[in-house]
Amino acid sequence: MLKFVAGLAVAAALASPALADPPAPVTDLGPGMVGVYYPPPERGGPVVLVLGGSEGGFAGSGALARNLAAQGYGALAIAYFGSPGLPALLEDIPLETFTRGVDWLEARPEVAGRRIGLVGVSKGGEAALLVASTDRRVCAVIAAVPSSVAWAGVNPANFMSGKPSWTRGGQPVPFARYDFSKPAGGVRGFYEGGLAKAPPESVIPVERIAGPVLLVSGRDDRLWPSTPMADQVMARLDATKFRYAHVHLAYDGAGHAAFGKPRADTDPPPNPAIFSQTGGTPEGTQAARRDNWPKALAFLGDNLSGKGCAPLR
Repeated sequence: MLKFVAGLAVAAALASPALADPPAPVTDLGPGMVGVYYPPPERGGPVVLVLGGSEGGFAGSGALARNLAAQGYGALAIAYFGSPGLPALLEDIPLETFTRGVDWLEARPEVAGRRIGLVGVSKGGEAALLVASTDRRVCAVIAAVPSSVAWAGVNPANFMSGKPSWTRGGQPVPFARYDFSKPAGGVRGFYEGGLAKAPPESVIPVERIAGPVLLVSGRDDRLWPSTPMADQVMARLDATKFRYAHVHLAYDGAGHAAFGKPRADTDPPPNPAIFSQTGGTPEGTQAARRDNWPKALAFLGDNLSGKGCAPLR
């Protein structure tokens, strides 16, 4: 079974109490959009579009958006499948779903220019890199436990359906297929085999992103090889002499839940079952988050403040 199995566990691992009360959220986003929006506390403040993973809905992305809002960012978390009115499966998802989110933010009176960032986790990290590679309004990207390629869709009833995860302009985005030839490798093995055979056209053209990139991964990720794939992203950016800053934070002892706000000392202990599915240990995951969460906030602060988001010429 593929990574949707642990999707809800990952969402639960990402969810954590906000540091402070963020602004009142907006939940009526208009036709065709499902999610939650926290306006920036000041007009012209930076905003981020937040994308969750294969858990579907916006439970995981909503919690992350709330935590970002508590730090002074406007944050829009949108669902792209698994919610009423949206596709039931992570197949044939139009990338226009995400550019519509950028459109929505850009149209808000409190949002200023290119102060829009993208934060995506897991399949949301895959989508974030794909969207940012074609939408030059996005000027900073955080892709956590991401992919370097576009993958086949996730259909629990038929993983051999041959459908893509994503479409663009109504056409399938070229994708890598899962490799079931080595079942001993588990879920991650299906992805590792597929990655080795990924067609060149499935590789995300990250060099086209119009702003800095921060990648976060856990070396013990059991759902897919997020560290090797993030390394591939870095190698492509380096090889193409990418003009913007790009950093990969990879953590020993952490798995698929490596990114996010660390748990507070007063929070209940995490469920060990999460880590048996997603990899890492509670201690390793907490250490990773203690390191990467402030770095992620600093990355957004530096690059959505006007310093790193100059108008495109």
